[in-house]
Amino acid sequence: MEKNEKIVFAGGCFWCTEAIFLGLRGVLSARPGYAGGNVKNPTYEQVSGGKTGHAESVEIEYNLNEIDFSDLLAVFFGTHDPTTRNRQGNDVGTQYRSVIFYTSPEQKKTAEESIASLMEKDGINVVTEIEKLDEFYPAEDYHEKYYEKNQSAPYCQIIIDPKLKKLRENFQNFLK
Repeated sequence: MEKNEKIVFAGGCFWCTEAIFLGLRGVLSARPGYAGGNVKNPTYEQVSGGKTGHAESVEIEYNLNEIDFSDLLAVFFGTHDPTTRNRQGNDVGTQYRSVIFYTSPEQKKTAEESIASLMEKDGINVVTEIEKLDEFYPAEDYHEKYYEKNQSAPYCQIIIDPKLKKLRENFQNFLK
């Protein structure tokens, strides 16, 4: 029997996060959007302004028979910087913070254990927040599959390509 769940990750620019997770086996969809803020149905311009409280996020639907939540967490932590608050590279502001928006108590517990392990075993000071998902607002259509549609764009080549290279090097067994 197929068992699907959803999780929402925020780890900087949602174009990067979407491109990474779309390449994983067991991921059925990765949809860019906004979560964690106080404005209903925000626009990209509003979120980019940094005053909505929302983070650029990606809603990931995955099949538990094909990939474990702990594997998704490993990829999440391994493909962005979870040690810098409100910043990923040149993207600065609360809209680029590192957050796990969980949808079940099991996800929350696993995320907490994963962060504790990174901090304890690897000596990493993780600032990733863990929050219950209140509402996910899909981004405007032109953000969907951005990397797939714009691979030759400078942003994709300079920012997303190195992250995908890191994904291929470090997480081969999770790739489609």
